[in-house]
Amino acid sequence: MKIARVSEMQNMDLEAIQKYQISDNILMENAGMAVYQTIAKKFVIENHRFFIFCGSGNNGGDGLVVARQLHSHGAHVLVCLLDSPEKYKGAALKNWQIVKALNLPTLFSPSATELETSLLADDIIIDAIFGTGLTREISGYYYQIIQLINGKKNQVVSIDIPSGINGNTGNINGIAIKADYTITFGLPKVGNVLYPGYGYQGELFVSHISFPPELYRAHQLNIQINTLLALPERQPDGHKGTFGNALFIAGAPNYYGAPYFSSLSFLKAGGGYSRLAAPSSLIPSLGTKASEVVFLPQKETDKGTISLAALSELLHWSEKMDMVIVGPGLSLQEETQALVQKLIPEIKKPLLIDGDGITALSQDISLLTARQHPTILTPHYGEMSDLVKISVSEIKKDPLNAVTEFCKTYHSILVLKGAHSLIGLPSGEVYVNMTGNSGMATAGSGDVLTGTIAAMFTLGLPVDSAVQEGVLLHGLAGDLAAFQKGQDGITAQDILNYLPLALKKIREEEYKGYMSELTRINII
Repeated sequence: MKIARVSEMQNMDLEAIQKYQISDNILMENAGMAVYQTIAKKFVIENHRFFIFCGSGNNGGDGLVVARQLHSHGAHVLVCLLDSPEKYKGAALKNWQIVKALNLPTLFSPSATELETSLLADDIIIDAIFGTGLTREISGYYYQIIQLINGKKNQVVSIDIPSGINGNTGNINGIAIKADYTITFGLPKVGNVLYPGYGYQGELFVSHISFPPELYRAHQLNIQINTLLALPERQPDGHKGTFGNALFIAGAPNYYGAPYFSSLSFLKAGGGYSRLAAPSSLIPSLGTKASEVVFLPQKETDKGTISLAALSELLHWSEKMDMVIVGPGLSLQEETQALVQKLIPEIKKPLLIDGDGITALSQDISLLTARQHPTILTPHYGEMSDLVKISVSEIKKDPLNAVTEFCKTYHSILVLKGAHSLIGLPSGEVYVNMTGNSGMATAGSGDVLTGTIAAMFTLGLPVDSAVQEGVLLHGLAGDLAAFQKGQDGITAQDILNYLPLALKKIREEEYKGYMSELTRINII
């Protein structure tokens, strides 16, 4: 499913009106009807009271359509206008005139104290205060109203997006409505699917409100939900080489988990032949845990990390591989970091850079421009900050833009890890991954991801598709672990152990029904 930025949605509205002659009155009526129909599925309408908070823009106009639809079906409706109705224009003005003619009970800019006495415990609240175009910080009167609504235990339905959520980023503009249900129009907005906004909206419903498919499927809409891709069937007569070879350059003293989790996850996700190049002194200990992995002992520095003297051997082995992974638990030792910097431009295979490999790259990002083969980076926000030389807080203001610009500039694939990880491609496309949970915020989780991505590639997917599928599969394994054990206390080992079951569910298409439940996104 495509996702729209606010400006893209505004252009879609404009094109629907100008090119397809779908008037703003029709669009607003369809939006209001979509909200009403969702409410009718979730609540008893007749003789129930609905308290509808309306702003002065089109979002408020949508709320007025809902008010008269509820009234028409026997509900008790109380409209609360938070601004002067004289500000209404176009379709919103028309709907205000209808509400006036119907003589629906209306409050005009009531104080928080008045609302405290007017709002009953059983009222269903409809949030039609601000739409997706809000960019300013909420303060004063509107802050008080939203604070009051959030302080109640009433069920809340938000129209388009919970008021106060930035439609382009998902960030909170000072304060935001905490909704139980949200009905959005045309397409989900970025703010509907990225945190923290995603966590405020409850269950999301999407109505195309009569937009032609060519509008909401347009090629130029380059953000979308990361969805399941068809994996090539496993060859029944295949051998381990059939299912791919991956080289993991990983590990250092005190970092035994990263090389173990990255190299073994490749096998648990369906890969064929996993080779781990690690400091020679680590191999005996690693071999007791990951006996299925083939070990390539490497020369060490005096600190016990991989030495620069290992360069020629590592390049030799990389030539025999389908994909190379460099960085998990390699350490920040100066000589080892210099080794990574020499490896990046010289490896002539698809290369995934993670962890300490990203730290080495961040010291000379121009190394990426010398690469002629696909490059994948999997930073968390702190590592992304090191790469682009701006603060984490600045990246979080618009993570989509940070990912898009990086991928275009350095012609790389990037996974910005976090809640709803972002997958950026050099083409400008960005995929929002919806699998995963907060229990996966644990040491070693990212190392499991590296091996999972590599396995998706060696099983036969193109590099960009392998990244998308790998991120999805990794999150699904974490979700299955959480379903069985709860999110508290999940470890990377749990994620690793659930990879085969997650892959089985994907191959048997059991995942499809699970995904709609997981994302809490419904098409109406």
